[in-house]
Amino acid sequence: MTATGAALAGWAARAMAAEPASTAPALPSLLGNRFFTFNTVIRVNQIEVTRNRNAGEDEGNDHTPEAVQAFRDAFERGWPGARMTWAMSWLALQDQRPNYKAIRELVAGYHHKYGDEITFIPGGYFANVYNTREQINKDLHDALAMVSKMVGGGYRPRSVVAGYLTAENQRYLAEQEGIHVCQGNIWSQYAVDNGDGEGSINYPYYPSREHFCKPAQGKDDFIDCVNLDGWTCDFISARHPGATDKFNSRMGVGPIETLAQGRGSQEGGLGHMLATTAQHFDNGFERNGFAWVTNCWELCLVKQFERQGIKDPVQYLTKYLQAVRQRWPKVLCVTQGEFGLAWREAFKDNAKLDYRFVARGSGFGGSEENLEIRWFMNRDFRLALLRDWKANGPETVIDFTRYDLTAQEPQGQGRNWSLINRINQKGLRQQDKPIPLASLPEEDQALIRRRYPELVRP
Repeated sequence: MTATGAALAGWAARAMAAEPASTAPALPSLLGNRFFTFNTVIRVNQIEVTRNRNAGEDEGNDHTPEAVQAFRDAFERGWPGARMTWAMSWLALQDQRPNYKAIRELVAGYHHKYGDEITFIPGGYFANVYNTREQINKDLHDALAMVSKMVGGGYRPRSVVAGYLTAENQRYLAEQEGIHVCQGNIWSQYAVDNGDGEGSINYPYYPSREHFCKPAQGKDDFIDCVNLDGWTCDFISARHPGATDKFNSRMGVGPIETLAQGRGSQEGGLGHMLATTAQHFDNGFERNGFAWVTNCWELCLVKQFERQGIKDPVQYLTKYLQAVRQRWPKVLCVTQGEFGLAWREAFKDNAKLDYRFVARGSGFGGSEENLEIRWFMNRDFRLALLRDWKANGPETVIDFTRYDLTAQEPQGQGRNWSLINRINQKGLRQQDKPIPLASLPEEDQALIRRRYPELVRP
């Protein structure tokens, strides 16, 4: 064995050093608990368009066993005993370079050591922008088999990471692959990255066969796949479209928008990450009976942050996790699949969904501290009311998306997979101009009144 080969083998041996994790733990109760899920993505190319065609940079040099080990160690320091989810791209499952071989052994070892979930991400996010539904189903089938072989012992992931994924592909996962959890939407995703998928609710739901952003309305369009958001965003900044030097609509708990885009010091970014977390673990928990925050750090960020001058970037992952545990000591950090299945045990359909949130801006980036937003999300619609609380201003409707209306996904490939109808929070159309709730058409007011009579008087 060469010196390089021996060194790489050593990484895998260290990953397997502890006693193997026991069989999958029992699912926790959803209600009465706060949940935190943490994902990472390991890929070869920035965008793996198809099995044989790529776009963006080859990130092979950013994916090293040293980076993987440092990343997992930082997570363990921040949250001892917690479990996370690793999503491998098509090429990352097959690349024969020594670093990727070692990484696959390391990651498989983390399942046996910690109970981590190992799964597949098609396309490196937004697979439907580039591929047909049929091809994505084939990729899911073949890649999931590769994941099982990589981990061994009859392992099968409980979920898939996808950015967003069409209703038909999520139906395939549930009915043909027996996987009932999919990170299949990115809430408020519009004019950022390589795909648009605005219009969903931000907590779990069963998708409709018409559109992955639409909650199923009944048995006829029900898909038995829990559709999860990709990463938790600040409610105030999320209403902006895209990103500028002053704001990023994706800002929340993620590191790209908070730690590395010039919106203040790294410590300031950590403060905003905690403020976003608090929107759910404090007020949201009181209103909904459970709370969920999800975060994703792509593995390539470790090296990329270092090149941007952020020294020892994984320290901020550790600091964030430690701060979450200190402030909310009873939070459960589980895999994406465990959380989704716990929700599936509690909710058999979408009929009782009633998510409510109230949030004020943190003053960081595009999260204007004078603004307060109220969100109401259920099977029938989502509704957002915004006001200037410092000026004691009136509430106006900035989003009213009806889910009882017929929806349709694009039939081919393309960037925009959004579900936008009555009024949308991004404010891009003339009809999206904020209006008083009483100015909505009577049909819309009647729909809101049936759910929330305190909001609309007869």
